[in-house]
Amino acid sequence: MPLPQHVLGTSRPDTDLPLLLADLHAGLDLGNRSTLRLKPAIGDGWGPDRASDLVVGAGFVALGGTRTDGNAVEVDVERRHSLPDTVSPGMRLLVVGLNPSPASADSGVGYHRPGNRFWPAVLAAGVATVDRDPRHALAHHGLGMTDLVRRTTARADEVTPDEFREGFARVDRLCAWLRPLAACFVGLRGWRTVADRKAVAGVQDRTLGGVPVYVMPHTSGLNAHSRLEDLIAHFRAAGELAGGA
Repeated sequence: MPLPQHVLGTSRPDTDLPLLLADLHAGLDLGNRSTLRLKPAIGDGWGPDRASDLVVGAGFVALGGTRTDGNAVEVDVERRHSLPDTVSPGMRLLVVGLNPSPASADSGVGYHRPGNRFWPAVLAAGVATVDRDPRHALAHHGLGMTDLVRRTTARADEVTPDEFREGFARVDRLCAWLRPLAACFVGLRGWRTVADRKAVAGVQDRTLGGVPVYVMPHTSGLNAHSRLEDLIAHFRAAGELAGGA
C-alpha cells in the first residue's frame, strides 16, 4: 500500500523548505511513515543531495533512496523523535548544537531542558528577546538553530565521532547554501571532534561553508566549568562576529 504523500514547496523557493518541513514534523505523530514530494519552483543547486540534507535536518529518517521526477524529489520517511532545523535565508547567526535532548524533542524547542542556560544567556546577551521561541528569534533577530546530529540522546557524550563528522558535513553544506553571517558552535567537544582537536573557545581559523565560526562551551547545567556570566559573554562575542548584537 502506498504511503500518504505530502507535497511541499510548490511555487516556493527551496529556501522555504526547512520551515515547511519543520511544520510538517510538528504535525505528525512519532513513527509516522509517509512520502515527501519536494518540488520547489526555484532552487540554485536543487536536487536529491539537498533534499536528503533537508530530510535529515527536519528530523526525519529516510526509508530508502530519493526518486526524481523533473525538479521534484520524492523520499519515503519516518518521523523520528527529534528536533527540526529552524533556519532560513538572511540569518545573522546560526547556532549549531551537538544533538537534541529528549526535552527538546518533546517540546520542539532546542535547549528546553530545565537547567540548561542557553536561553537565559541568549536573552541576556541581546541575541534574542523572547524566551524559548526559536521562530521569533529567527524572524526578528536572524538567529537560526540546528544540531550536528539529529539523533536524540539524554547526554551528548552518547553521540559517536562518526555521527559528528557526518553531521558536520551536512551543516557545512547548510552554511554554504543559506550563508548566515556567522555560526556559533555550542559545545567544544563537537568542534574538537570534527575540526580542530586543540580548539579553544573563541573565533576559529576554520570557516564553515565559508562562514566565520565562533566556538563556545556547552550551556548545559552539567557543565560546571562555565558560569552564566561566561556564557553571556560568549554569545555577545558571537553576535559581534555576526555584525553586532
